Amino acid sequence: MSIKIALMGAGGKMGSRITDNLMRHPDKYQMAYVEVSEAGVANLATRGLVPTPQSEALSDADAVILALPDRLIGRITQEIVPLLKPGAMVIGLDPAAAYAEVMPIREDLTYYVSHPCHPPLFNDEVTDEARTDWFGGVKAKHHVVSALHHGPESDWEKGDMIARDMYAPVLNNYRITV
Repeated sequence: MSIKIALMGAGGKMGSRITDNLMRHPDKYQMAYVEVSEAGVANLATRGLVPTPQSEALSDADAVILALPDRLIGRITQEIVPLLKPGAMVIGLDPAAAYAEVMPIREDLTYYVSHPCHPPLFNDEVTDEARTDWFGGVKAKHHVVSALHHGPESDWEKGDMIARDMYAPVLNNYRITV
């Protein structure tokens, strides 16, 4: 059974990295790429992708990834959270948004927060591509920090799997609190 994911901001800076990584797992994820900016739509087109309308992407999403500019998270989540089906997972990339409580919390949703770290300065990468991937998420292995901000403990495993795939290659996903 594949997980239906709506990736908000799919053609942006972080969204493009996540798009590239999750495209490698068609057996695990049924993706809907949501993008409204011209540049983002163009980025998706270079990957052979067309954006999915937001309402269509959210209607049956099992998880929604918020690859959005920090300043838009509050406004956009106010709009989309009421549209999500019970049991869906909201995956935020900005722990500050969760901490500041700018996202509306619905009791029947899970909120998972995850953020990548830069690759270690001194590492064991063997290729030039990996050694010069300063930000990770392309070739260099790096760590991730994540929190199950709200929701049942049983959802940690699902969030962990998605985080490891969207930020790949990942050394460790360290559990933290927000």
